[in-house]
Amino acid sequence: MTDNTDKPVALVTGGAGGIGSACCRALSAKGFRVGIHFRKSREPAEKLLSEIEGGGFLLQADLGDTQQIDAMVKQIKDEAGRLDVLVNNAGISVNEPIYSMKIDSFDAQRVVTRGAWYLTKRVLRVFMLRRSEGRIVNISSVVGHTGNAGQIAYTMEKAAIDSMTRSLAKEVAGRNILVNSVAPGFIDTEMTGELSEEIRQQILENTPLGRIGRPEEVAEVVAFLATGGTYIQGSVIHVNGGMYGG
Repeated sequence: MTDNTDKPVALVTGGAGGIGSACCRALSAKGFRVGIHFRKSREPAEKLLSEIEGGGFLLQADLGDTQQIDAMVKQIKDEAGRLDVLVNNAGISVNEPIYSMKIDSFDAQRVVTRGAWYLTKRVLRVFMLRRSEGRIVNISSVVGHTGNAGQIAYTMEKAAIDSMTRSLAKEVAGRNILVNSVAPGFIDTEMTGELSEEIRQQILENTPLGRIGRPEEVAEVVAFLATGGTYIQGSVIHVNGGMYGG
């Protein structure tokens, strides 16, 4: 174990992506040593690690594989000796109408929820419950509340993430562990970059602020929940430019 046990540590799953990388930067700026998780995107993760000022370490794991999650948790323990904040950000989006979606596609989306649940379980047991301290921030989505045509599996997953937040907050009540969700609207990432111009215009028409959000605007809320908000528990914080109020 390295001699960094006095510095708080945060883990961001899917840390090399748009929102994930913004969260890594924001948490690093708040004084955290950041564990940057990735599944396949090693090169962007390495680049991000070289750029964040607070230092950190890389963690590779397929969150659909419980053995790989166990190995990642062990690596965090060996590398840092503690974990103060878990940001469950990793995800995929399987977009298909219900009448054409195959069961394998649905199951691929379902694995995201199971991975977040199992990683949270392990982090609680190995780190947070022993210290009676910690923060868990789950990244969900506005569409988990509004629904979205062609995204039934994805919207079900995001709704489940918020349900996990509410239930877990009650389970750890009194243990000094805060659990909350951040539900972004349409944010300027690779995922939304694939939208057609017609769909983008529809989104803008339904967003009172009249623009798509930036990853940094989500990350600043995550960083706040990781360091402040001591009376916020089991909540879903919406970051969507006014398109949905919760």
